[in-house]
Order: sequence, then C-alpha cells, then structure tokens
Amino acid sequence: MSRIGNKAIQIPQGVTVSMDGNKLTVKGPKGTLEREIHKNITVEISEAEIKVIRKDNQPFNRGLHGLTRTLIANMINGVVNEFTRELQINGVGYRVQKQGNNLNLTLGYSHPVIFEAPAGITFDTPNANTIIVRGIDKELVGQTAANIRSKRPPEVYRGKGIKYAEEVIRRKEGKTGKK
Repeated sequence: MSRIGNKAIQIPQGVTVSMDGNKLTVKGPKGTLEREIHKNITVEISEAEIKVIRKDNQPFNRGLHGLTRTLIANMINGVVNEFTRELQINGVGYRVQKQGNNLNLTLGYSHPVIFEAPAGITFDTPNANTIIVRGIDKELVGQTAANIRSKRPPEVYRGKGIKYAEEVIRRKEGKTGKK
C-alpha cells in the first residue's frame, strides 16, 4: 500500500486544477503547468483537495501511484512558490556573467561558454561565482542546473569546476601526498 500515493494533496487559495482527458493543468500566481497522466492512474479533483487512485495492484501501477502524486504536488508547489537551485563556481579565473537571459561562463577553456536559458527558467548571478536557477517546473530547474554543471564538473584534486551549493567534493591527495 502506497503511503505517499494515498495522501490527499491540498489545493491552496489562488490555484485552479483542471483535468481534460488525461491532461492535468495547474494554474497559479506564478504561471501554468501541464502534465499527461498515465491511463492506469485516476485523478479525482474536489474543491480543496486532489486524490490519486491507481487501477490495480500491479507493481508498475504501484510505482506510478506515488510518482504521480508527487509530480502533482510539485506542480502545485511550483505555481505557488518558485523552485531554485544554486550552483557555485570554484577555480582561478572561473566566473559567470549574465547576458540578457543567457549565461556567459568563463571556465578555463579557450573560449567562453554561452548557456541559453530554456523557456520558463531565469538565472540570477549575485556575484561572479554563484548562479541561481529559478523556475516553476522542478524537473526543468534540476535538469538545467545539471546541464550547467556538466560544462565543467568539479574535479577531485583541486576542487575546480561547477558544483551545487550543498554538494561536498571529497578531495584526493595528489602523487606527492603519499610518502
């Protein structure tokens, strides 16, 4: 029995949720999100809450049950409060500049790396070594942050590169550390 899937999702004030066939639409103060719901999952919308019900007890449907409930809860949370992900740049000469909606990353390559913002994502750069990715879609915010990090992942000997703010890089000793 799914503990997460059986929990009802509360709909806050100012948020409207509608179902058209198998397409769920959530509208709120920050924007609108849409998602296709799998045919084996039923979504019941009442005035103040949403219930997610699965078709049967097959393992695939049990997995979809909790996943669908979490995705819908994230959609509601996203249209009320934006999701953010913070990245830090470490390294001598490594920095970031915001150019319109895009980021200009200087990462030790022979050329600057220009990263274009996908639709629905905004970037903040409070200083030359910090990037804050903002958006209402949690999945898109996380994927965008991962794409930025992949431009220069942190290396374990000096710690240079782009890392998440909460990430801890386990440092290795170099060749001279072993004697």
